Amino acid sequence: MTSFRKIIHCDCDCFYASIEMRDNPDLIGKPVAVGGSPERRGVVATCNYEARKFGVHSAMASATARKRCPDLIIIRPDMDKYREASRQIHGIFSRYTALIEPLSLDEAYLDVSSSTQHQGSATRIATAIRDEVREQVRITISAGIAPNKFLAKIASDWNKPDGQFVITPDHVDSFVAALPVKKLHGVGKVTAEKMRRMGIQTCADLRRLNSEQLQVAFGSFGERLHQLSLGIDNRPVSTDRVRKSMSVENTFPADLPTLADCLAQLPGLMTQLERRLDKLGDEVEIHKQFIKIKFHDFTQTTVEMLSSSTTMANFMALCEQGYDRGDRPVRLLGMGVRLQPRHVADAGQGDASQMTLKLDPEIVDAGASTQD
Repeated sequence: MTSFRKIIHCDCDCFYASIEMRDNPDLIGKPVAVGGSPERRGVVATCNYEARKFGVHSAMASATARKRCPDLIIIRPDMDKYREASRQIHGIFSRYTALIEPLSLDEAYLDVSSSTQHQGSATRIATAIRDEVREQVRITISAGIAPNKFLAKIASDWNKPDGQFVITPDHVDSFVAALPVKKLHGVGKVTAEKMRRMGIQTCADLRRLNSEQLQVAFGSFGERLHQLSLGIDNRPVSTDRVRKSMSVENTFPADLPTLADCLAQLPGLMTQLERRLDKLGDEVEIHKQFIKIKFHDFTQTTVEMLSSSTTMANFMALCEQGYDRGDRPVRLLGMGVRLQPRHVADAGQGDASQMTLKLDPEIVDAGASTQD
């Protein structure tokens, strides 16, 4: 008899905004966003469903959001408050399983395959978790239940907000066959358009091509597409996720017109970055430095180099390289480091003064911002 995992993907509903509405009931029923000020080039971190009706979404410029929704209430983030709510939520998770893979403050995978609570029913466990979060944290959370992480994540979005959806092993094949390919992780607009031109709209369409054909069309991603089109995802829930990067950035009230102006901002960013790095444990270490630049026209670029420290001279060199790619006023400047498990270190690193720049692809359209 085949044994299937029981995976729950839990995802809070518009987390930051939900916390703000919980603490200020006057906000309920009104369009609310959490993010930066429109007057200071702020960006929306998240928003409630009332705001989404106007086309407001995360990573949108706050000024654009306010234009789409003139009555939008924009609240500055209170990260300490959100972290405390997250600790409460993860405490609830831990009462049902020790196999928890946090993805962010408000999102996690849970493997409840061995849980004996609620007669071992993943569906009932998900319901119990959602009830506890509602009662104790006073916000709502949605859940997806499935035999693997790929399907559980898709399922958690199926009945949002404040809902759950189950994909049983018997229904995996039919569910995935009808699934639009744009729902697959890693299929962005460019890949989706290429698939459309190939007549691929659903996973059933993907199944018409074998693994080799998909690799010819989509490179190394082709084998992953083949697996997903069949509903296969063997990744375990990992309880020891290691942070891969840490960064800070600043969007300026007025554009920085020259390279010298950009370089003058680096010491302040360095102070912020080192303050965050001080909180890291000993299990990871730095193996790259990088600079991110977004120009006034919203194009952006990132430049990075191998390094085992946060050397200001390196950040300055990276900033100069990045600025030369656009050579125009800068609206956002960021700096950060790539991290790796400590035991991976040392091999081939060499002396920092001998490192060479590893440049990312040229300036790309930054209309859809992403977060580290």
